[in-house]
Order: sequence, then structure tokens, then C-alpha cells
Amino acid sequence: MIDIKTKIHDNFSIEFKEGFVVRHKIKDNYFAVNTWIFLPNSLDVNPQVYGKEQFYRDIKSNVRMITPIFILRDIAGENSVPLSHLRNAMNLVASSPTKANISDYEYHIKMCCAIIKSSLRDEVTHIISVKNEDREYLCDAMLKNVRTIISAYRSLRQIVNVPTISDEIREYYFFGDEFIGHITSLYFFRIIKFLDASKSHAAIRADYAAFISENERYKQKMGYPVVSESDKANNVNLVYRHGLLKKYVESDLFVKINKKKDGIAVEQLLYSIAAGVAMIFATVISFSFQRTFGSLSIPLFFALIISYMLKDRIKDLMRYFFAHKLVAKYFDNKAMVKVKDEQVGWMKEGVDFVTDDKIPKEVFSLRRRSSLLQAENKIFDEKIILYRKLVYINSRRLAKNNAYNVSGINDILRFHVTRFTQKMDNPDQPLNIIREDGSVGEVICHKIYYMNIIIQVRYDDQVSYKRFRIALTRNGIKEVQEI
Repeated sequence: MIDIKTKIHDNFSIEFKEGFVVRHKIKDNYFAVNTWIFLPNSLDVNPQVYGKEQFYRDIKSNVRMITPIFILRDIAGENSVPLSHLRNAMNLVASSPTKANISDYEYHIKMCCAIIKSSLRDEVTHIISVKNEDREYLCDAMLKNVRTIISAYRSLRQIVNVPTISDEIREYYFFGDEFIGHITSLYFFRIIKFLDASKSHAAIRADYAAFISENERYKQKMGYPVVSESDKANNVNLVYRHGLLKKYVESDLFVKINKKKDGIAVEQLLYSIAAGVAMIFATVISFSFQRTFGSLSIPLFFALIISYMLKDRIKDLMRYFFAHKLVAKYFDNKAMVKVKDEQVGWMKEGVDFVTDDKIPKEVFSLRRRSSLLQAENKIFDEKIILYRKLVYINSRRLAKNNAYNVSGINDILRFHVTRFTQKMDNPDQPLNIIREDGSVGEVICHKIYYMNIIIQVRYDDQVSYKRFRIALTRNGIKEVQEI
């Protein structure tokens, strides 16, 4: 299965989270994602000014394992898997602080924190989406479960508070403690803001606010930095520290990617064939004229010059032909996906400009161009970029390298659109109106450009499509709408 979610990451970048979920009964899992990006001609984006290198500079890809899925009540329960794994690892490192045990202890701290973060996110999203009458008991249950989880984590401190554990190793526990405190407050603030906007459940809001205040007092007691209304330098450092904590906690989920050019051997072989064919042509011309006019003659002299000129052109034309033939079967880049230095799969990617006749009819139908746009296309073609991705995951190797049941990998792709905004008009456009009193008024509106993205996903003989429309101005992204 392939799951795709998108959101605005910042003013000038869109984030696509592509989840590749494996079937553990199948050893070899293959996934294909084809993305067509439809760009207005007025942006002046074409192969001459926007090549492959520019495209790959505009995308940033982070590949990580999908966080193991647990609901909050299971983490808070007596048989909590993440907390049990962590408790066992802490007892082991306290008794025998070997390099392997220390690494396992740090791994389970990171995984426990990442699982709690993921569970909090899913719970908050669910609470916001449900009917109003269900929200009260869900919020109460969430608050109760979070208190239980935090209390259970903080009680583990005594396990590593022993002489065999150095301050540096004990610090890993405090990193997790600070992260859990920060992330629970972050998601509780989201609940409070939602309740404020809906003007409902005042008692629940008060309970959540009280928890955050209690959490902040605990942070101050432990010496963790907290937000200050007056100290801007402290807040800057706090944002930076939270970013480091997030990277630290998620570091064991990220997988190593070694990227290189795809199909190099085949490309060089075909280019060698092109050079050989060109040389055969030049040699045949040389031998033919030498046999007819002799080895030292003016016609042979001119024939050698012409054959040399044509030889280079033939070689370049064949290289061009082979290069375009390679596009269909090979990709620009291939990356090895490694977990704990063992390869569990690979990813391939390629990008090219394509024309309407190269687009599948299903994609063309989804695009559904307006009659006005169709008329414009008779004069100026809408530019289309095709970004291809092929992913392979060995489910057995993936399961072998993880203590948890990991369902697959996420490719978190950020697409930066700054280059597309360079030739846009002013973002604010004035429109004139006649007011009721007869005077002329002016209304300011946004000058919007629409970029359409259609994604085709293929897995296990199943094909599905998603379409997104991105509203852009020169000041950045205004909206991402799934159609």
C-alpha cells in the first residue's frame, strides 16, 4: 500500500509524505509513484531554463522508517510494549554498561519517545475530527493516559541513577524526558486552541491548561529551558534546542541513503556502440574512396574530411537517440536504502519534461483543463514535468533489523517552488468599482497562479490517483487543495 499526505511546509515549499507499507507475507515489495506537475506557461519554466539539476536542487527527500503504531491507551496500559522494552534495556545497561547495552538503551529511549509523539499526533487529529458529543470523553481519556505515560517514564529514572551509569549515559534519559514534556505541551496547546475556536468544553480546556502549567513547572525544576515572554534570546535558543531534540529522537528512524547515477554501465556501453558505428561509417567511406581513387588523391583527401565531420555528427545523434531511449527504462538516480548498515531496499528517481501525447488518458482526464486554458494551449503549451519513482523493499530484512514491527518506510519529500515565483506578476492587483454614491473605489485582490499535481501510485497490480491544486503568488503558497 502507498499512502500519500500533503501539506504546506512553509511559504515556499510543499511537503509530500509518501508511505510505502509492505506486505510481510511477500518478501519483495515493489512500489511505483509517477507525479505529473502541470505548470502555467506564464511561469516560463521549460527544459531550456529548468533542467534536471535545478529540479533536484528544489526537492529535499528524507527517508525514514514508519513509526510503529500504538494507541495511547496501549502505551499507558500495564503491558505497554514501548515502556517494557525501555525498562528492560535500562535494567540491562545498569547491570552491565557495555557498548552494545548502551546502544540498545539509547535506541529504546528514542523509539519510546517517537512512538509517544506519533500516538499523540494521531489522538489529537482524531479528537478534532470527531463529533462534538464524543469529544469530552476522548479528551478525558487522553489526559488520563498522558499522565500515566509521563509518570511511568519518569519513574524509570531510578533505574539508571546508579554508580555504574556515567552522567553522559544518564543524559540520554533526560533528553527523552525533556522531549516528552515538550511534545505533550505542544499537542495539548492544539487541543486548547481548537476548543477556544469552537467555544466549547470549558472544563476540559481548564484541565488541559492546568496540565501544561504543571508541566512547565516540572521543566523549570529539572533545569529544562522554557518559553519566556520577555527573553527573546532564550526563546531563540529554545526553538533551536527543540529542533535538535526532535532530530535526536527520530535519528534511529531515518535510514541511510547512498545515491548514485542509475544505469551508468548500460549508458557507457550504448555510447561506445554509438562511437563504434560512427567509426565504421568513417572507415567504410575511407576504404571506398581509397580503392577508387588511390591512397594519395584529392578526392580521398576531401572524403576523409567529410567522413570525419559526419562521424562526429552520427556519434552525437546516436548518443541523443540512446539517451532518450534510456529514459523509459532507466532513472536518473538510484539510492540504496540501509538500516543499521544492512541494505533493505533501493529507490530510483527520474525527471523529464513531457508533452500531452505522452500522458496516460486517465491523467489527462483528471487534469480536466478548462476551455479557456485549452484555447491558450493552442498558442502556448502548458508545461508538464514528470517525476518518476520506483521503490523496492525487502520485508524480511526490514523486520530483521528492528525490535518493533515496522510496517514500511516514509519518503518525506519537500518541493520548493521559489524558482517558479521569480517571473510572477505583483501579488496584489487593484480592481476598480463604482460605489453607491457614484465614486470610484479600488479593491485589492491576489494575483493567483495554479499549479496542478497528479500522482499515480502503483502497488501489487493496484493503481490509484490523487490530484492536488496549489495556489501560488509571488509571496508564496496560499493553498493546497486535494481535488
